[in-house]
Amino acid sequence: MTAKMTMLEAINLGIKDAMAADESVILFGEDVADEQGGGVVKATAGLSTAFGERVRSTPISEQGFVGAGVGAAIGGMRPVVEVMMANFLAVCMDQIVNHAAKIRFMSGGQTAVPMTIRTMSGAGFQTGGQHTDWTEAWFAHTPGMKVVMPSNPADAYGLIRGCIEDDDPCLFQESMPLYWVPGEAPVQGNVIRLGEANIVKEGTDVTLITYGRGVADSMAVAQKMAADGVNAEVIDLRTISPLDNDTILNSVAKTRRAVVVHEAVRSFGVGAEISSRIHEQLFSDLKAPVQRVASSDCPTPFCKPLEDAFLYSQAEIEHAIKATLD
Repeated sequence: MTAKMTMLEAINLGIKDAMAADESVILFGEDVADEQGGGVVKATAGLSTAFGERVRSTPISEQGFVGAGVGAAIGGMRPVVEVMMANFLAVCMDQIVNHAAKIRFMSGGQTAVPMTIRTMSGAGFQTGGQHTDWTEAWFAHTPGMKVVMPSNPADAYGLIRGCIEDDDPCLFQESMPLYWVPGEAPVQGNVIRLGEANIVKEGTDVTLITYGRGVADSMAVAQKMAADGVNAEVIDLRTISPLDNDTILNSVAKTRRAVVVHEAVRSFGVGAEISSRIHEQLFSDLKAPVQRVASSDCPTPFCKPLEDAFLYSQAEIEHAIKATLD
């Protein structure tokens, strides 16, 4: 029987193995130490007990501890900095965008910033609009930043190891709805190189391009529609920036149809960028315009029925696939 693990357990193990392998890896953020509970969802439980002062809880000051992470990275460390919720990245945008992302460029390549910023988000828990935004498009639009979002435990382990070993600042975004979903356990020591997408299902009729929460939903729809004779290919991007253009374009060149799925709101999102690239490179090969499936253009509602209506649905993915097949 294949060993199982949750994404939370895989992230914890990935950080633990990275810290054991390299003494320059340090960890800090709000409540990350065991004395404060090992993180709000226990993602860092046990790490301060194992590694002592290399794991430190910080005051509630994202500007302060993200700035400290930038300084530590410049000084030769490999900090893993936890920003509790993705919305709180807005508090430390200056430290990330004007410092971490630009220092390699401003120094002519002489100074690297090997910092990993972990954060989480995701609707479905009635946590309101200030705790559920997806910010991947903000930082994918920032030259110098790498943006990663895993969809399963094995990838979460390999990608967090890949971020920690990377010499550029990385934003590692975790989906709260996936935290407790068991999946195939990672192979310890496996490091996934950033910028490489994964074809999780091969197909010939339409390409579904997605990441994070969207992977399981896209797979469910693809399997359902297979009964009707529709053979969909599903791509898990894993890394949003840098984007794996070759895997996307090769797949769409084969299927000649594409649907992009993400939980973030529709306008100005990752789906728009991918759609543009496909149309620019493959316009004459497409049998239908690229379709986008995303959440509604508004802050996430607190009220549960409205929150459910805000989120994209598997039915919308199915409708988008059928639109490309008409």
